[in-house]
Amino acid sequence: MPSLLQAAEEAAAPPEPTTTSNAEITVDQLELLVKPLTREELAVEAAGWRELLKEKVEESSQLQVSAKQQTQASEEGAEEAPGDAGADADGKDLKAELVEKLPQLQEQRTQLIDRLNVVLDAWELKGGEDEEYRQYVSAVGGLEIDVTDASTTWAALQGWAMSEQGGQRWFWNILKFVLILGAFYILASIISNLVVRASSRTKGSSELLKKFLGTFVKQVVLLIGLVIAASALEINISPLLAAIGGAAFVIGLALQGTLSNFASGLIILGYRPFDVGDVIEAAGITGIVDSMNLISTKIRTFDNKVMIVPNNKIATDTITNATASDTRRVDMMFGIGYDDDVEKARGILESIVNNHELVLQDPPAVIQLNELGDSSVNFICRPWTKAGDYWTVFWDVTRQVKEEFDRNGISIPFPQRDVHVYHENVAGDGQPLADATND
Repeated sequence: MPSLLQAAEEAAAPPEPTTTSNAEITVDQLELLVKPLTREELAVEAAGWRELLKEKVEESSQLQVSAKQQTQASEEGAEEAPGDAGADADGKDLKAELVEKLPQLQEQRTQLIDRLNVVLDAWELKGGEDEEYRQYVSAVGGLEIDVTDASTTWAALQGWAMSEQGGQRWFWNILKFVLILGAFYILASIISNLVVRASSRTKGSSELLKKFLGTFVKQVVLLIGLVIAASALEINISPLLAAIGGAAFVIGLALQGTLSNFASGLIILGYRPFDVGDVIEAAGITGIVDSMNLISTKIRTFDNKVMIVPNNKIATDTITNATASDTRRVDMMFGIGYDDDVEKARGILESIVNNHELVLQDPPAVIQLNELGDSSVNFICRPWTKAGDYWTVFWDVTRQVKEEFDRNGISIPFPQRDVHVYHENVAGDGQPLADATND
């Protein structure tokens, strides 16, 4: 009968933690021990490690309370009995004990926090609710400083700075943070350059695509480096990643227009309707493409104004690329008077075009009488040239045609209009008399 009672009591007793038997177990060993435990078992282990941490915090608090009481009693005794050396000695001894023990207790508390965090991480991965424990760790962690006592504060800071789990630990953490960021910055630059070189070897790749890939890859590598470096500062990156994901969702809803520009930027990079340095007309703007990102395109107009155009407007509008081809046809029209010699005018146009050094011989220029206008006989003149020489040819040919027409007596008429004016005079019999004048 007693055995049955004992068995019932053991069944009713709460389970005991198994990993807290050695409070100085290394973090690596503890990670291995908690790995096979279930969520319910990890809850017991978390409670056990929290209890150890609580005891250590209580010990530290009791030591500080005793030191404060002793210091207060010493000050009151000194006021009542000046020159009492015994009270001063007791206060100094307790303060010295505080200065000696407090850093040790803080170091032990930090070690317990590290081990509790290992258990909490494993518990969280298996669905445990660890928020209450995390809040407790946050509340009791950190350096405790009493600003009302300068000597104790300074001693505590010195002890913390020299302790293995205090200043030395954070010195190495900060050093690792800086080194990781520096290493990833170098790595990001190397990978970005490799991506740009690889894309340069791809036939038909544009400068815009090369710059985008290089910048995008570099930023991604730097972001990964920042997250890894944050873990070196003992920051739990799991909530950070979750917060980034949630923020990305909210920002995506708030910036739908920007995401539309982002998608349009990807389309432009994929189809490559223009490149850096091209002369384009898009979204009602004409100029030279300076640069492009996934949100907007920078176009520099011919009067040197910089226009930042959203990619969505460019992708949904007609894009005219004046420099997509190596050659362009220069379309011009020249009119002569009806009384002028047509063949002579045509010969002058052919001579000017064929003798111009920037006009291409293949394909040949087209010079034809195209239209009998209201006040002129119009020739079309369509020579071919390199895309970069378009305006030079246009202006040179226009100037030479005017000079040669003037030299050969061929007029370039301007619009004329015949106006007929009628005057009405009323005779004695009431009949109007019309008088017409031709101007």
